[in-house]
Amino acid sequence: MTLQHGLEGTTECDRIHLIAPGHQVGDWVVTRLIGAGGWSTVHAARPADAHPGRPSGAAAGRPPGPTEVALKIMPTAGLAPRQARRIVESARREVELGRRAGHPRLIGLLESFVVAAPDRPALDGAIVLVMERAAGSLRELIDAGVPEADRGRLIAGICEGLAHLHRSGWVHADLKPENVLLDADRSVKLSDFGLATELTGTHGYAPPMGTLDYLPPERWRAPLGELGVRVRPSADIWALGIVIHEVFAAGGSPFSGATPMARGAAVQEYGEGRAPLRMDHAVPPFWRALAADCLAPTHEARAPHTAESLLARIAAQREAPGAAAGRLRGRARAAVLATALCGMAGATLCSDAVRAATSAPPGLAGAAAGTVRIFNAERSCRERIDRAPQCSLGLAIDPLRPYTADNVVPTRVWHGDVLAADCQLPGGRPIIDEEDQQSTRWYRVNLPPGSLPPSAWLPAVRTKERPALPKCPHSATGR
Repeated sequence: MTLQHGLEGTTECDRIHLIAPGHQVGDWVVTRLIGAGGWSTVHAARPADAHPGRPSGAAAGRPPGPTEVALKIMPTAGLAPRQARRIVESARREVELGRRAGHPRLIGLLESFVVAAPDRPALDGAIVLVMERAAGSLRELIDAGVPEADRGRLIAGICEGLAHLHRSGWVHADLKPENVLLDADRSVKLSDFGLATELTGTHGYAPPMGTLDYLPPERWRAPLGELGVRVRPSADIWALGIVIHEVFAAGGSPFSGATPMARGAAVQEYGEGRAPLRMDHAVPPFWRALAADCLAPTHEARAPHTAESLLARIAAQREAPGAAAGRLRGRARAAVLATALCGMAGATLCSDAVRAATSAPPGLAGAAAGTVRIFNAERSCRERIDRAPQCSLGLAIDPLRPYTADNVVPTRVWHGDVLAADCQLPGGRPIIDEEDQQSTRWYRVNLPPGSLPPSAWLPAVRTKERPALPKCPHSATGR
């Protein structure tokens, strides 16, 4: 429904969506409207006893609780029996999931109750869900512009929530940015489980509802049976692919069309193989590949890409956040991921690395030692003064091999760290950084005494230094 700012011209059914601040619902006092939909409204609320001069929490004889919550109010008055049953069933699903599948990445359900308000017929019999209060939603953040440093972390948080839901035997069935809530620290909490479906074996059944822009191709032609439409976890993976694209493409959909129905027609053409998948160029290569797997056109092609496997891929990529993908042709990587830089925990290790340069390894006796300072092309990481894990980089073991999990040393480095270098390899694996700077030059750097391996390789695109170092002997590369 369209939310109106005044009461003029509204029906009694509309007025329930405009519960005035100060109205008490159960043990809670409404403070403001957060959002409204066709079947429910969400209001911010505080405990009824949280007034100046009145006891609250332990002083009121009960354990301290949250100072602010979100009330999801689902009215049933004036609805046809079938509509009322739909509301009750939706509330039952949310309560059931909230009690059985609690997780830090799911919004917490605190309590539920039915309103008894004979003096307000429109509110009497409404179902109320009392939930954790979030600071905002991913949709609001997308509209404002998602900071580059937060994008991968947010998507990983969504995957964590989906992975837990799917392991617990549930499908969200309505994943979209509006239903991804964010705490003050922008940690993710999935919400709105009114369409969540419990699996029986590999699938479950949901009402024939959902948000059109996030429905996979098979849902557009799914038969409606007595129990609803068939839903599987791969439907959430499809929606995740759309969300990933929106996060990087300023809210844009990969499917063109002026209306949800038009975009749905484009989805069906793609699902039938009559149109290619076209993604915005703003989506970086790694995320483009991930979204493409999420948006595989059929359930069968999408099923191998579970929330857990996608989360593992993101974790591996975040382990080497300095690794920049080269150009992608289709779904195959045509260039090598940028290597990450090996790690130093602080200034002491950096000094140890510099001191280690005074004793050159066998085969390089007499070589001049130099130093290189780490440069991170991501501006947000250059501006940080803490050693945030997401801004760490890692060094390669072999400069002639592609960057993979088995080609990175365990220690990490950050922007500004100083490493000792003893030789250079002009013709190593080509590396492209986030600013599209490319180089095949690598520097061999010494790690602190006792490190295994004792040395590792830094790509030239990860430093602004260009020390005059001798060429590394062929044996130094391990080939």
